[in-house]
Amino acid sequence: MSLYDIPVTTIDGKPATLGEHAGDVMLVVNVASKCGFTPQYEQLQAIHEKYADQGFTVLGFPCNQFLFQEKGSEEEIAQFCSVTYGVSFPMFAKIKVKGRQQHPLYGELTKHEDGNGKAGNVKWNFEKFLINRNGDVVGRFRTKLKPDDPTITTAIEAALAEEALPA
Repeated sequence: MSLYDIPVTTIDGKPATLGEHAGDVMLVVNVASKCGFTPQYEQLQAIHEKYADQGFTVLGFPCNQFLFQEKGSEEEIAQFCSVTYGVSFPMFAKIKVKGRQQHPLYGELTKHEDGNGKAGNVKWNFEKFLINRNGDVVGRFRTKLKPDDPTITTAIEAALAEEALPA
């Protein structure tokens, strides 16, 4: 199954797939509102704005699996992100990123290795997966690496420079 085909739900409850962003470069991030890394929303929004006109988008997936740092409802999460960080990138309903009830999207994403050659479970909030225009995972960045770190922005720029293969 392609990443594009996996069903997801938008933060306002509508069915969707990543296929709606086919041809774009995407940065998929599991997010939380009450985490020490929550200020990364600011950098996520900044890189979303910086590269959006080149076919890039950040996709935020709230998760409450790490010390219950995302307890709110989808409506509360959306309001917090908008008011506190001016988030305009697509946000989705809360999901599980690890464990027996792991969302199928993260079942696929976590098969990919990070820069140290380690695949497997997401370890904390704000882990980032870079997906190229063809729907392939081309980067995995752990929590502590900030979204505007040159390691990530260089990878985004390289993915944006690649042409999508014909369908």
